[in-house]
Amino acid sequence: MPPGGASILHADLDAFYASVEQLLDPTLRDRPIAVGGGVVLAASYEAKAFGVHAGMAGWRARQLCPGLRFVGGSFREYQRLGDAVIEILRSYTPLVERVSIDEAFLDVAGGRRLFGSPRDVAVSIRRRVRAETGLALSIGVARTKHLAKIASQVAKPDGLIVVEPEREREFLDPLPVGLVWGVGPATRARLASSGIHTIGDLADTASPILRGILGEAVGAKLAALAGNSDPRRIETTRHAHSVGAQSALGRRRATPELLRTALGYLADRVGGRLRGAGVAGRTVTVRVRFSDMRAVTRSITLPEPVGATRTLTEIAVELAGRAMTDNPAEREISLLGLSVSHLVRQPGLQLVMPLGLGDDHHRQGSRRESARWAVDHSVDAARARFGRKSVGYASVALSDLGGVPEEFRELAERPAREEPPEPA
Repeated sequence: MPPGGASILHADLDAFYASVEQLLDPTLRDRPIAVGGGVVLAASYEAKAFGVHAGMAGWRARQLCPGLRFVGGSFREYQRLGDAVIEILRSYTPLVERVSIDEAFLDVAGGRRLFGSPRDVAVSIRRRVRAETGLALSIGVARTKHLAKIASQVAKPDGLIVVEPEREREFLDPLPVGLVWGVGPATRARLASSGIHTIGDLADTASPILRGILGEAVGAKLAALAGNSDPRRIETTRHAHSVGAQSALGRRRATPELLRTALGYLADRVGGRLRGAGVAGRTVTVRVRFSDMRAVTRSITLPEPVGATRTLTEIAVELAGRAMTDNPAEREISLLGLSVSHLVRQPGLQLVMPLGLGDDHHRQGSRRESARWAVDHSVDAARARFGRKSVGYASVALSDLGGVPEEFRELAERPAREEPPEPA
């Protein structure tokens, strides 16, 4: 656990995408707005007050908030303003860890002589962000990253909370357990069924009991976080350990056609990002979330790295089919996710001689994989010149899964800073 007082800041822009739209068009200020159309990509606080939230179907959002105004996304402005805020943070300390387009951690322990206490730094940062960008920034200050993030969430909107070490339990104990990192709807429901509703309840529950409720790894991790035991330091250089994407499906029957189409769509996105970074991966993981919010994962680690869209699709469909077979009572799914890890460099593909032993399946450099590699790179080149929608696989292009603009997905899914992995 980081020693000393509260010097870790978590800075998080409030309702970022919607706030940018209100900044660009003053007539939208103080009005309930949503970015998107068929699906809500982001909502302003005025819209959130009616229950509108990201991922909600547009028709449902209009039902909840009759005066809701939908606007398109200003993706270049999102990137510009997000970068501008990060530059402000870096003017106070080099120890800045950007975790998304609109949030970052920073350690200001070394800046007391220049800028004052961590609280003084937070006040100054919020003032500058407001003056230089027009955006509201909430900041949590604490001894650990985990607690700083919780404090920033409690501080929203447009607030600042400093949690000194002697007040940690006093601050944490009454908060809902859902604020703990890693506690989603399914875990929250499981904890509630055992009478655990607050972070204090979680901290007071013996680790063996938690491990019995949630499993060994998750139970131990949540017990540590509830007691604010978090040894993570600020990482100024974040390595890309995996590339992934996911798609919310509402509530749909898990037919073979849906699995092929949805996973092909995800493979197209993941494969393009892998090739753009000049990498491929050996481990492919599929996440399937059922209609009751319970999720399962299935993965495979291959002898050689893969990155071709068709190959990723085939592997993903096989893994998803295995997940459905292992859960025969489940018929409907609400989300599919695909990720590729154990990344290695793959700037090109070396052709190999066919062995004739029946083991060329997914073998890099084989005739089939070489052909897929060539097609994918031709598609990538055409998209780079003429736009993403100019060319693609028919099953993906004609599906109904592209409702979220690709620019928005890229902003949301792009790692803060990707460093190339080590050579294979």
